[in-house]
Amino acid sequence: MIETSAEPTAAQRRAAWDAAGVSPLWENRLAHGAAPAPERPMVWPWQTMKPLIDDAAAMNSVDVIERRVLSLMGPDPTAPGYPFTITNLNAGYQILLPGESARPHRHSMNALRFVLDGNGANTVVDGKVCPMFEGDLILTPGWTWHEHVHPGDGPIVWLDVLDAALHRYLGTDAFEPGPVRNMPARTPDAAYGYANLLPEAPDPTMHSPVFRYPWATASAAVAAAPRGPDGARRVRYVNPATGGATMSLLDCTLVEIDAGRTTAPFRTSSHAVCAVVEGTGHTQSGDATIAWGAKDVFTLPSGQWMTHYAAKRTRLFITTDREILRRLDLLEESWKS
Repeated sequence: MIETSAEPTAAQRRAAWDAAGVSPLWENRLAHGAAPAPERPMVWPWQTMKPLIDDAAAMNSVDVIERRVLSLMGPDPTAPGYPFTITNLNAGYQILLPGESARPHRHSMNALRFVLDGNGANTVVDGKVCPMFEGDLILTPGWTWHEHVHPGDGPIVWLDVLDAALHRYLGTDAFEPGPVRNMPARTPDAAYGYANLLPEAPDPTMHSPVFRYPWATASAAVAAAPRGPDGARRVRYVNPATGGATMSLLDCTLVEIDAGRTTAPFRTSSHAVCAVVEGTGHTQSGDATIAWGAKDVFTLPSGQWMTHYAAKRTRLFITTDREILRRLDLLEESWKS
């Protein structure tokens, strides 16, 4: 006679799974459920943000003076990895007053600073002094030492964009406070000139050795660029040593749209944070329409057909995670003619 053990009860089976550190996949709603709804675009109008920025500038607490930043929060606080502005990207307004400084530090995350309002501050990146004027792009690639100082007059506000959300998800986020040590040697910018904004560029291998991209250069380059598939002119901020992306995980472009023009529909698997340098208009992303004007910031989720309409000649500074997806062979882009 062969004895067989009785089938375990549901409670016994559950206890055995828990003790062994396993879980049944068939009960995981994420494994077999419907795809989540796409992210919604968001806009932070300058008209709304400016009073909040002024109020933050008036705060004198030591808790805020070191990093006077208003982070831009995405729409879904229940999303995995939240808080972030849009998947893979964090953005915020950083404010610096005359006489203030932010002490040197470095971190694994790549970051950029795009000046929205004001002039006269400096960002020092691995010992290079980068003056900050409206429209300038300043890079602080991962593990570069950087600090901000403001010897000028009047407050300055810039847009921070970082790939912090991705690093946190991957468990690679790390931070090191100053003082500065092990400063790397850097090639002078003059060795590259400013041939660093191109309509097309080959693959990158390293971050750009040029940390400051002046607005005057970018503005002239986009004005001279040919129209792309969507009818807009665009240039890509590139690494002059390689012709690739300025930083390994962040890609930046400047887009010019003529007054009265609507761009052809475009869809991409990448995510974007956009700053309106000048102009007014609106963007259609999926079934959502967002109106924008000068100095507004808005997001563009992935996977949605999108168009931009410019009521006045418009220039948009756009940061994306395109380079991340390209390296993972996950980048998809298409236009409708």
